[in-house]
Amino acid sequence: MTSRAGFVALIGEPNAGKSTLLNRMVGAKVSIVTHKVQTTRARIRGVALEGESQIVFVDTPGLFHPRRRLDRAMVAAAWGGAADADVVVLMIEAQRGMTEGVEAILEALRERLPSGRTVALAINKIDRVKAEALLELSRRLNAAYPFAATFMISAERGHGVDDLRRWVAAQLPEGPWLYPEDQIADLPLRMVAAEMTREKLTLRLHQELPYELTVETERWEDRKDGSVRVDQVVYVARDGHKGIVLGHRGETIKAVGQAARADLSGFLGRPVHLFLRVKVRPNWQEDAERYGEMGLDFDPGN
Repeated sequence: MTSRAGFVALIGEPNAGKSTLLNRMVGAKVSIVTHKVQTTRARIRGVALEGESQIVFVDTPGLFHPRRRLDRAMVAAAWGGAADADVVVLMIEAQRGMTEGVEAILEALRERLPSGRTVALAINKIDRVKAEALLELSRRLNAAYPFAATFMISAERGHGVDDLRRWVAAQLPEGPWLYPEDQIADLPLRMVAAEMTREKLTLRLHQELPYELTVETERWEDRKDGSVRVDQVVYVARDGHKGIVLGHRGETIKAVGQAARADLSGFLGRPVHLFLRVKVRPNWQEDAERYGEMGLDFDPGN
């Protein structure tokens, strides 16, 4: 049989379920998942196998109307991922349906993607909506854009995901695989570790604070006993934020560290010694170096 390989971009509004679908497709946690919007910042690649096809999924940041420089960089990364992909999958949350944001994405698909690009529609969280409403939503969306195929899925439960993966695999160009067979992600381990810690912070903190912080892996040391030491810095924008992240007597950052260490140890399959520091950097969202650490492009003109 002929081997196939290529890139599949998952796009959609924030919280449409892209990260959940990526993790389901890959069979491991490579993208962080929380109930908060704008969790994914960079283009995260997860590698899945289907028969003789190697599918490189690109989980892009959610598409929304950007306000800040970081927002603009995230949206640019999302459209960059879509433009570079062999196949694009637009994910729609069934309950929210045809929102203004979805209409804006459909318009942008027409303007930004090269003609002939294969775009599929995946209506997610179908277990929360009646069949009649799903069919009507599918009809409206397909009338608005010429999708190559439509899938009804539940990324969380796995319904319809195998059908989508098989279809996507068949659309990819013929050619050799792009990654070793046992590789499931192409993010550097330092960035994977930082994303895992940021996920735990996002889950524990409330309101705007998760969007006002970033995590970077400062040091990675493989030890002779097979364990790894990881030193990370949590950058926050204000002194008051530092106190919130640390928590009473350091309880919050300690709990975050324990949870992140457990996740990272499970991901790597070896013991992890994780050390976290919190630093105040007032204008980190205007710092080109911080964007590079997140895998985003810094636009000095914005």
